[in-house]
Amino acid sequence: MLQVRSRLWLPFTQMQSFDAAARTFVRGEGSMLVDARGNRVYDAVSSIWTIVHGHGHPALVEAIAAQAARLDHATTLGASNPVAEELAARLCELTGTDYAFFGGDGASAIEAALKMALQYWQQNGAPERTRFVRLVDSYHGDTAGAMSLSDIAVFKSRFGAVQFESIPFDDDEALRAPDVAAVIVEPIVQAAAGIRIVPHERYAALRDCAPLVIVDEIATGFGRTGTMFAFEQLALRPDIVCVGKGITGGILALSATLASERIFAAFLGAPEERKQFFHGHSFAGNPIACAAALASLRLFEREGTLARAAAIARRSAARLERLARHPRVRETRQAGTMIGIELREPGSGAAVASALYERGVFTRPIGETIQFVPPLSSSDAEVESFFDALEAVLA
Repeated sequence: MLQVRSRLWLPFTQMQSFDAAARTFVRGEGSMLVDARGNRVYDAVSSIWTIVHGHGHPALVEAIAAQAARLDHATTLGASNPVAEELAARLCELTGTDYAFFGGDGASAIEAALKMALQYWQQNGAPERTRFVRLVDSYHGDTAGAMSLSDIAVFKSRFGAVQFESIPFDDDEALRAPDVAAVIVEPIVQAAAGIRIVPHERYAALRDCAPLVIVDEIATGFGRTGTMFAFEQLALRPDIVCVGKGITGGILALSATLASERIFAAFLGAPEERKQFFHGHSFAGNPIACAAALASLRLFEREGTLARAAAIARRSAARLERLARHPRVRETRQAGTMIGIELREPGSGAAVASALYERGVFTRPIGETIQFVPPLSSSDAEVESFFDALEAVLA
């Protein structure tokens, strides 16, 4: 029998060699995580691009506790609740969309967007529009539909039996096919591809195209690239926007698929027409998660989160300029506070990340790319600590 040290099966982790005693987090304080051995480490990857205002922010903790005491959960299948209504209106205002459909996590937002697009065309007299266009090196999640829109072999190659084929957005011709339902893009940054930066001009053809335009802001949303949402920098008017990760400040599972009036109108009709959206999640619009999201949005205004993100980006850019000349660094990439440092030596990413942990910095590599995607509440000293530790490890 295999000797596995933990009963907890972790994602993207080889359990045979995982030592829970060496990497178990028991507490979070601001930008820091504390492990079971008492080590304090800087959460330099925001617990995979989620944490915005730091761990345990009092305003978020208080909002969660107050809502849990008032209404912990109520279904949104044929019913509503005040905090979900308020959050829907706020998200639509921020994104320039008109309606919010809630889900549990980023991948569920993508699945909803796919089905929304298909049903939209069926109910608009073009049922032949069933195919999807996506960027090269795309990643949209690990559920079946989201995988089908992804283009990174390590995430999907074993699961072809439950996927459909999608079309690479190599040139604008892909958008002209008469059977295309939608094009889905990550705006500016392809995070899972190693913080790959996509040139702004690549999105120009999406400003006036026949297929629906779906923007995946799950990783890039809520201030990560300098604006609240990255698509704002691209002069796009998407039909559908998917958000998640940082929506609650990164502390509770929640996502939203935000749709334009054009999309929503196609689903209206008499009950016997059965035009309603045939999709739903048990915890969609959970009041506690929505309360956390509203509290997070208030913190953006009260604490000047976007201004703090800009300061983090400037300080990081200055350090990256020097780091880019390091002989062990192949390339540095940055969009706001989303930063990747690609190393030259094959197989070095995991070793460098492990060495960083011992120096008080927690991150996960993507291949040979070291990520720095910090909480937007990070102090100057914490930002400097990441680069100081990385330079020391590389030396």
